[in-house]
Amino acid sequence: MSQINVYLNFDGKCAEAMKFYQSCLGGELTLQTVKDSPMANDWPAHKQDHVLHASITKGPLLLLASDMGENPAGNNISISLTCDTGEQLEEAFEKLSAGGERTRPVHDFFAGKIAALKDKYGFYWILYSHNGQQ
Repeated sequence: MSQINVYLNFDGKCAEAMKFYQSCLGGELTLQTVKDSPMANDWPAHKQDHVLHASITKGPLLLLASDMGENPAGNNISISLTCDTGEQLEEAFEKLSAGGERTRPVHDFFAGKIAALKDKYGFYWILYSHNGQQ
């Protein structure tokens, strides 16, 4: 595994929150809305202006966020695990989801693969691997 990060989930306030965090922490902010992504057709009209993925980077700092989370109120943090290969992602997905719930199966996503699960302790995980691009 190359890194593990916290991934914040919002319900329509991701851009506002990430701009606030950037004003507090500095760094480079990247926001990708649903409508400006290759996945726009996969989401309903009311989600098009929501943030699909956001990041703030500053040296080793990496804060990730989205409006697309499925976590209930009060549990709005996911653990984001970036894997070096698709095989590593699939192995981690199998192990972490044992006794838990697979909320999104492993599937192609932009230049890699992604999957999501809730582990047996109730923590949400997003697993990602890239195909040589980030």
